[in-house]
Amino acid sequence: MNNRLGEIGGTTTVAAVCSDGVILGTDTRATMGNYVASKNAKKVYKISDNLAMTIAGGVSVAQRVVDILKVNAKLFHLEKGRPMPVSAAARLVSNILFSNREVGMPLPLQALIGGLDETGPHVYNLDPFGSLTEEKMVSTGSGSPFAYGVLEDRYMEDSTVVEMMPIIVRAIDSAMKRDVASGDNFDVAIITSDGYKELCLEEKQALLN
Repeated sequence: MNNRLGEIGGTTTVAAVCSDGVILGTDTRATMGNYVASKNAKKVYKISDNLAMTIAGGVSVAQRVVDILKVNAKLFHLEKGRPMPVSAAARLVSNILFSNREVGMPLPLQALIGGLDETGPHVYNLDPFGSLTEEKMVSTGSGSPFAYGVLEDRYMEDSTVVEMMPIIVRAIDSAMKRDVASGDNFDVAIITSDGYKELCLEEKQALLN
């Protein structure tokens, strides 16, 4: 989110795989060049009880892709009688992005898709061209170098969600303090066997302190 509202260059999103689930976090600033267009932009979305997606890029494009994924996740559950696997959700978004590349211009969207299914917790990183990689921990956007400074130092694969949450919050906070296109506030979502949950203001503040 940089030169135009929702451009890829700005923002900070983070995701991590834990032993018992996944954590996804984002800042909440949306910019148009040097202008802060919103201090409360939504960048992490619940797709279903077992899936979530973060966005960095064009707001309208991202919201449309989120809607498509939500509908398909519901249809999958109705037809198969089980939640959509995380890999299937990631491949669907990858196909949308790749198909648009073939018509001449990539969609301005970078996404992280995380969730929990029968094979365990997973996080996937997608770029505007539809490239898809599975990651253990990942950050996107202009604040990602600062977030990686924390993640590379503190992330451990066998950590639980409870153990990793302060580290994810510290990574986002570090980016918000040092990247002009990230800031104002942050959102954190977790997915465990209990389902999807977004942390409330008090929980986020306690982790930050």
